[in-house]
Amino acid sequence: MFAQIHKFRSVAHRGLAASHVSESQEPRETQGLVRVKSAYPFDQTIDRLKKAIAVKGIPFFGSIDQARLAADAGVRVRPSTLLVFGNPALGAELLSSNPYSGLDWPVRLLVLQDSVGGVWVAYTDFTCVARRRGITDRREPFALASAVVDSITSTVRATLWPCWPLG
Repeated sequence: MFAQIHKFRSVAHRGLAASHVSESQEPRETQGLVRVKSAYPFDQTIDRLKKAIAVKGIPFFGSIDQARLAADAGVRVRPSTLLVFGNPALGAELLSSNPYSGLDWPVRLLVLQDSVGGVWVAYTDFTCVARRRGITDRREPFALASAVVDSITSTVRATLWPCWPLG
């Protein structure tokens, strides 16, 4: 059994290495992945996101400290925590259109630290979720979900100031 797990980890590691995502300094969306650069340290980013979720009255289902779980398995990874939350009524509306959208709900925000200490918040773009699940009859709920997550992530979003010459 250990040999099978080791073989899987080895194959998975090679796959991850081959599909490495560059750690750009600008928020971007790539194949449904939205990344937002945080202006705060890792723990403060998590605290601010949880507070923003609570202020909106959105049920918070939990957080998963992926770095701790990896360490418990003998693997070292950079800080990484998954936050899980959502509005059951909104989620149910999407599930009623396509039950497989349950793979994308409730909402998940991944907070992670990159190799140079930068902190990022990542999530799946809801337009991409609708397209992937073939949901065309729920535009309003998807727009609302996008606006809510944008509002939540705005509480940590780094402000990029233009650099103008001084003279």
